[in-house]
Parts: sequence; C-alpha cells; structure tokens
Amino acid sequence: MHIQVNLDLLLVKRHMTLTELADQVGITIANLSVLKTGKARAIRFSTLAKLCAALECQPGDILQFVQ
Repeated sequence: MHIQVNLDLLLVKRHMTLTELADQVGITIANLSVLKTGKARAIRFSTLAKLCAALECQPGDILQFVQ
C-alpha cells in the first residue's frame, strides 16, 4: 500500500511544464520534482491547495491510494 502521485499526468493534460507549475505555485523545481517522483514523505495542505488551484483539480486528482 502506498500513495501514488499523479503530477506527471496532470502536467501533460494541462500542457504545462514543471517549471511553469513551480512558478505558479511558488515552490522550487527541486521540491516539485521530489513530489513528482513520489519521494516526498509529506506535503503541506497549503502547498496541495496551491497545486490544485494551478492545475484546476482536486487533491484526489494529484494523490491516489494504491493497494
């Protein structure tokens, strides 16, 4: 069981680069990359909210529980 991060899929669907998303959200590309690769151990709700606003999605579109 783990949490899968679907940031890659959303970026492709939105025709957006990681750099563009980082600029919109106000976090570093390095931190976004850690999240995108699934190596992040935690995410702040404020960061998740900013990602959802920038990608026009819901938290469940970004994060998925996989058994």
